[in-house]
Amino acid sequence: MLKQKSTRTNRFTAATNRHQRVYVENGNTNLPTEYASRLNFYSKAPPAEITIEEFETYALDRLQVLKTLETASLRNKHGPEFKKQVDQALEKHLPLKSNLSQSPSLLEERRKDHISHFVLRLAYCRSEDLRAWFLRQECALFKYRFEQESLEEKKNFVAGLNLSWSILDQSEKNEILDKLAACTVWKAGKTAQAAREMVHNETYFKVDFERVPDLINRRTVYITQGKAYVPMSEQVSIVMDEFRATLSAALEATSKALPRMEEDERLKPILLNVEKQYIGKDYGASTASGASIRASDVDQLVRQHAPLCMSNMHTSLRADKHLRHGGRMQYGLFLKAIGLSIEEALIFWRTAFTNHTDDKFQKEYSYNIRHNYGLEGRRVSYAAYNCMKIISGNPPSTGDHHGCPFRHFSQGNLESKLYSERLGAVQVNEIMNLVRDRHYQVACTRYFEVTHPQYGEKSKIDTVEHPNQYYEASRRLAKESQDDNGDDMIW
Repeated sequence: MLKQKSTRTNRFTAATNRHQRVYVENGNTNLPTEYASRLNFYSKAPPAEITIEEFETYALDRLQVLKTLETASLRNKHGPEFKKQVDQALEKHLPLKSNLSQSPSLLEERRKDHISHFVLRLAYCRSEDLRAWFLRQECALFKYRFEQESLEEKKNFVAGLNLSWSILDQSEKNEILDKLAACTVWKAGKTAQAAREMVHNETYFKVDFERVPDLINRRTVYITQGKAYVPMSEQVSIVMDEFRATLSAALEATSKALPRMEEDERLKPILLNVEKQYIGKDYGASTASGASIRASDVDQLVRQHAPLCMSNMHTSLRADKHLRHGGRMQYGLFLKAIGLSIEEALIFWRTAFTNHTDDKFQKEYSYNIRHNYGLEGRRVSYAAYNCMKIISGNPPSTGDHHGCPFRHFSQGNLESKLYSERLGAVQVNEIMNLVRDRHYQVACTRYFEVTHPQYGEKSKIDTVEHPNQYYEASRRLAKESQDDNGDDMIW
């Protein structure tokens, strides 16, 4: 049940107030059955009451974790580096301690994990693309958690799923021991005796072979009469297959029920906008992101530090001596956020629109510029557009130059633009592959890295979420270099 504000004390709060612990020990649990493990197939809806605040904030926290997993994967992070990045995101946004920790926060953490999954399932079930993205990231998160879990917890969790697997008994294992060992030699130091000992001590599951294509591809399982013999050490493969199938079916079912759920006016705005949410720094709503700049500085600063979307609009503005409304809004708020004051903004736009008379400029453009700075109309000082707003907003039509080049340019135009920026063929292909896979912000991040090669490892930045984040990162690198070399530049 959804409600505006909950005043009822839940079991976790009550236990905490009484200084009691909520934990699992020797199979005896003080946790509800659905939260006996931190692993979850999310087969049942959250049983508790949920406030509107929890509904939204829990979803956004989980979204940060899923995006971190996606970014780490796309940027080819592996081993300790991947683990460090994911663990930091989990600890900050979605902590989920094991039963062995005996933490008093177990129930609340698992409740948040449960609720946040279902909210995002609602938000990401409305289209095939969104469902595919959510399924991919949730599988990655589940796999990561499963691999971090202890062997005993894995066994308990799998036993509770009641899946149609059969454990290979000892007599049957002995009959095919040599064949199982042949699939294990590479793991056991490549000696037959070590392989046989490993098989003898390992638990095996017998499953239909079509359920473990990745293990077959790696030749790590023995197959006979349509059955694959999977060792406990490779159990994650068949568990993942079950999780993927279960969640995929659930997303399809949720998408069919969504129209009825959206009748609740409290939920609809959240469900429609959660995947577009930006929760980073708010650029330009109150203060600029750097020192004040003059209108005469804009050309150089944009050329050196602006992302492709802004430099494209600036180039078009200089060439056409005009920019249509969508471009003026996107580019004007960006300039405001980098430190262009209202007085300097009026000078910049007036000198840019040289084909217009002073009277026409005052009547048709001056008001909108002042409006963006909160000096007209409702007197609201507007923030610069973030990447998701630009990517998912109104696409540019003929004669427009706003939008995201990685999202809205044709492949041919984008390739030509990248080559004109003197990127090499390998770099262009790498960025274009990201664009084809719809990883527009990662493509922009990669563009930043290849256009700032002089800074080496320092050019490796977090995924770009905002054009002004890109601008600030570029200026920071240049300033650090200038401080080291004692050069004079515009700051």
